[in-house]
Amino acid sequence: MPQHHHSSAYDFVDDDDDLLKKKRKPPSKSPVFLPTSSTVPSRRVLALVLIIAAACVAVGVSGIAFAAAALRRPPRIVTVFRCGRAEDTLRTFRSKSLAAAGREEEVVAQRPKALAVVGVYTGFSAADRRDALRGTWFPSDSDALWRLDRDTGLALRFVIGWTKDSKNMTTLRKEIDIHHDFLLIDADEDNLNLPHKTLEFFKAASDLFDAEFYVKADDDIYLRPDRLATLLAKDRAHRLSYIGCMKKGPVITDPDMKWYESSGKLIGEEYFLHAHGPIYALSADTVAFLVNARNDSLRFFNNEDVTIGSWMLAMNVDHEDNKALCEPICSPTSIAVWSNPRCLDPCNLQDKLMELHNISSCSNSSTLPPEDEDDDER
Repeated sequence: MPQHHHSSAYDFVDDDDDLLKKKRKPPSKSPVFLPTSSTVPSRRVLALVLIIAAACVAVGVSGIAFAAAALRRPPRIVTVFRCGRAEDTLRTFRSKSLAAAGREEEVVAQRPKALAVVGVYTGFSAADRRDALRGTWFPSDSDALWRLDRDTGLALRFVIGWTKDSKNMTTLRKEIDIHHDFLLIDADEDNLNLPHKTLEFFKAASDLFDAEFYVKADDDIYLRPDRLATLLAKDRAHRLSYIGCMKKGPVITDPDMKWYESSGKLIGEEYFLHAHGPIYALSADTVAFLVNARNDSLRFFNNEDVTIGSWMLAMNVDHEDNKALCEPICSPTSIAVWSNPRCLDPCNLQDKLMELHNISSCSNSSTLPPEDEDDDER
């Protein structure tokens, strides 16, 4: 028969005491900074960690070096040639182009000197007219426009205001991005008031350019810029000059007729001497007087040319009458060619301008006829 071992009472007591001792004995704690045998990384893991750490250090050092080099490099300055809501888009474009090419040392002047700023009035619906001018006497790209400024001293720009119509503004911006030949002014084209637009043009042009003359021109004339420059460059005894094709005429007081003048009773039966509206020039001192006039101190008439003429009467200006600014056909001395009555839509302005452009006396003749030409005819 098998024998069974039976523990005594003392055996049970001893086991309990040992158990209690084990429970009372605090467990040994391994230092938190020493991994247990089960978490000790292999040599391959350690090598990988070291490689990653070295790569991070290298990237950090190279980043610091690049930042230090960038800080030593002079900042690229992109200037927007703007005064209030007015902007010269050509100089803004040139500033951005020079900055993008890393040619910041070729600074574009903030207020360059010029013989004249020629503002060609235009509107949002006149894109075809602008294209017609760019195809004839108006420079067709920004480089040609800049060269004309340099060679003749004339800064030619299309003058336009703003509109609340976002579609028209977007279309205009696209055209600006192509040609860069606009002078944007603070004038509401939706409620067009030509006399007010003219004053805003003079303000913007005098703020953005240090010119000797400021010229207003319409977008349906044929102009010889070189001959205009020759005219404006002449020595004059008067600092206050008003140059144009001068006229007089009856005051229109019938509201149903074109050129109606609502304030005609202030003028009388006949207009005072003033320049035709398609093109005229004011000297710098003359424009300064208008720009510095107090708000609402200038009287505005319905017609822009009459308004300007009335302001000239308030000043001691010299009225310089020059018929070369209003010739109906091209001649060896014509400066501006336009017909009276004016060529207005639906006449095809592009065809008329191109027809004039193909006449040598309009586009290809010398700036001035030879001095001995008159002597030969005698």
